[in-house]
Amino acid sequence: MHIKFNWGYGIALFYATFVVVLLYFVVQSTKQDNSLVSDQYYADDIHYQQHYDKLRNAQALAKDLDISKPTEQEAIYLQFPEDLGPVSGQVRFFCPSDSRADFSTPVKTDARFSQSVSSKNLKRGLWRVKVDWEAGGKAYYREEAITL
Repeated sequence: MHIKFNWGYGIALFYATFVVVLLYFVVQSTKQDNSLVSDQYYADDIHYQQHYDKLRNAQALAKDLDISKPTEQEAIYLQFPEDLGPVSGQVRFFCPSDSRADFSTPVKTDARFSQSVSSKNLKRGLWRVKVDWEAGGKAYYREEAITL
């Protein structure tokens, strides 16, 4: 039995292929993680003026917060300006590739106004270190990209 290939079979084959490809992309899209950068995205947007003021305060400092990751050590170091006095706040570690790896720790400086956070158990790749801190009666914000 020989099936003759005509334009009707061509149209049917085209539509069948289209449906299979469409279903493939629908299945693949359901497997993607579509999480937002922040769970409280809209609340963060409302408080942006406060954030802008913190950035402006940080830019006005004679010596800004230094965030560093020496290559030979498994820690991220924060060096706060010494002339402002006691420091308090939060350090957030944001992993753009996996929001489940994000975490936060309070600012706890030593006598030299420095703090180290172990990077031993952190996922390799890009991290954004976001420090929201207060000292001397003012609020500050500093963000730095670190690659582990």
